[in-house]
This record gives sequence, C-alpha cells and structure tokens, in this order.
Amino acid sequence: MKLLTTGLALAATMTATAALAGGGVIKFGHDNKTDPFENPAHACTAVFSNLVDSGTNGSVKVEVFGSNQLGSAAEHVQQVKDGVIQATLTSTGALASYYPRIDVLNLPFAFAGNEATYKVFDGPFGKALAADIEEALGDVVVLGFPDTGGFFAVTNSQRPIANLEDFEGIRIRTMTLPSHQKIIQALGAEAYPLSWGEVYSGLQTGVIDGQMNPVPIISFANFAEVQGYLTLTNHLFSPYTFMINKPFYDGLDDDQRATLHAAAENCVTASRGLSRIIESSDRGLAGLMDAMEVTALTDAQRAAMAGATQPAFEKHVNENLDAKAVELLTMFKKEVSAANADTYLD
Repeated sequence: MKLLTTGLALAATMTATAALAGGGVIKFGHDNKTDPFENPAHACTAVFSNLVDSGTNGSVKVEVFGSNQLGSAAEHVQQVKDGVIQATLTSTGALASYYPRIDVLNLPFAFAGNEATYKVFDGPFGKALAADIEEALGDVVVLGFPDTGGFFAVTNSQRPIANLEDFEGIRIRTMTLPSHQKIIQALGAEAYPLSWGEVYSGLQTGVIDGQMNPVPIISFANFAEVQGYLTLTNHLFSPYTFMINKPFYDGLDDDQRATLHAAAENCVTASRGLSRIIESSDRGLAGLMDAMEVTALTDAQRAAMAGATQPAFEKHVNENLDAKAVELLTMFKKEVSAANADTYLD
C-alpha cells in the first residue's frame, strides 16, 4: 500500500511538472506606450495576450511590460535569447547589433503603398528573413513582422522639402544605423545619429533641424511643437520583428503552439489596422496638418530621390554586409517589385 501511495504521488508530481513544462507565463517586453488604442505595438501585444490566454484555457498566460519597464529595446532582444523574458517586438535599429542583415529592409523608396508591405512580409521573403534571423540568433522563433506605424516621413524646422535641393544643409536625426545615415547624406542633408530619448530636446534646442519617423510617432512625440514642416517622403518602411524564446516555444505542446501562431497573426493585423486608423485621424496626419505645413511628393520627385539614394544604399550593403545579406536584398527587391505591381483591383 505504501509503495502504491508513493507511486501515485510520484505520478501526480510528474504529471503536474509535465503540465507546467507545457505552458507557463510569457513575459512580453516592448518600448512603447501601454495603450492599445494609441500605439500599434501595444495593440499587437494586447490582441496576442487575449487570444493566447483564452485559446489555451489559461495554460499559457501573457504579461505585457511596455514603456521599457524591463530595459531598452536592444536589451529585450538579449533577454529573449537568454530566457529572462519570453517575447518582444524589436525595431530594426535594436535588432541590428545582433543581426546586421536586418539592414536590407532599409532599401529607400522601395514600396508603392502599404498593401505591398503586407504581401512582402507575409510572403516568401518574410519567411526567408524569419528563418535567417532564427538561424543567426539561435535561441529565438520569429512569429511575424508587425507594423511600427507605417511609412517614414521627414519633419524639419527650416523650410518645406519637396525636391532634392531642399535637403541641403538640414541636419536630420537618424538612428545609429549606417544605412539611415547613408540615405540622408545621399538626399543632400546632414545625418546626425541621436538616441530616441534626446530627439525632442535636440529639435527644441536646434542641435538638430529635423528627424524621420512614421506619422503616428511624429504625432505621439509632439514634434509639431518644435517642427514647422512635414514631408510625406514614404522613403522607409521598418516593421517590428516579433520574436519569442525558442526553449519556451519548444516546451509548448502542438495545440499551444498553434494558438500562439494564430494569436501572432492577429497581433500583426491589429498593428496594421491601428496604424492606418491613426494615420488618417486627428491623432495622425489630419491633426498634424493643422499644426504643420505638409508636403506630399509627386511621382517625379520621389523618383528623383530614389535615384539618388538607392545606389548609395546598395553600395553600402555590398561593401559592409556579407554575401547572405546581398542575397536577401536581391530577394527583397524581387518580392517588392512583384508586390508593387500586384494592385488590389488586379
């Protein structure tokens, strides 16, 4: 009887341990505001959290930590690799120090519109990029590429920008990515790398004249208070990379992993939908038009800027990145071209 009791107790303990190994808590860190109605990143995490919690009957729970509560965006990547946290959305800038090939996404003036970006990152190129990130980092699984807010626009305090010559002498803040600096320099402006936390004060004091970001970020950061001009260049599209710790992911059962993938797809969709809503609302472009002089480029003006920047960017990739990056860039250009040509009415 004692042996039977001991055996039953041991079996129960092993069952409980196995159940715990097949579930757990996903600590999800990101560096944005924790409001799902104001920020595409948090909209993504809120949808993911809800669908994972409900879809696994609570066996997997998601705890979201926004606003850099657990560290910087770059630190989040290392934390996911180490299993300190289980998931993050990371920008191209934060990921670049771990995965330099992410820079191929910064091909300037590539996309004709938002729909083309969806086709590229949900299609063969997105799958190839995810697989390469997983191989390079080793301890992560990539679940998708959510929207950071849309295409980049340029703001400045000096004058309207519509043509290449208008950039001359304007000091524009960039991320620390060399490709961003090459692009700004090819446009004829001065590139000034600066950390995100210093951008507003830099604009306010005149250390920098301008910056580039998606319209929702320009609005949320209150740049209209210190910038008079906005140009809808649409020159860059830089999605988040949604990654999760691989040992945690491997410890889930098939049903739980299927739920995670479905939740991630909805997370990406939510980030895109909210980005488009914000862009067109008084929290986005409509509101900025009341506070800033807004310039939309003609096709000819964009073509001139593309002609100045794309060769400089491709030279940077060929000279500073490896053969695999060049291969990815070739595939990226092919998929972008096909997506641009595949219009909705076709």
